[in-house]
Amino acid sequence: MATTPSTDLMLERVEALLSRHEALQRAHAQLQEQVTTLTQERDSLQSRLTAARARVDALIERLPKTFDQDD
Repeated sequence: MATTPSTDLMLERVEALLSRHEALQRAHAQLQEQVTTLTQERDSLQSRLTAARARVDALIERLPKTFDQDD
């Protein structure tokens, strides 16, 4: 069965569209992985920041409440 030029053109466009769709799906999956990784990294950094703040607060509490000044 012979195909017409317009059918061939449509077939090429559909194949190109499918190829583009697959590429976008792969890119989306990679971006989702990056979001997951970065979210975990952010959560870890927030936890470390909270711990560091607690340590700084504890050190501040250990400082003398008044200082003798020789003014």
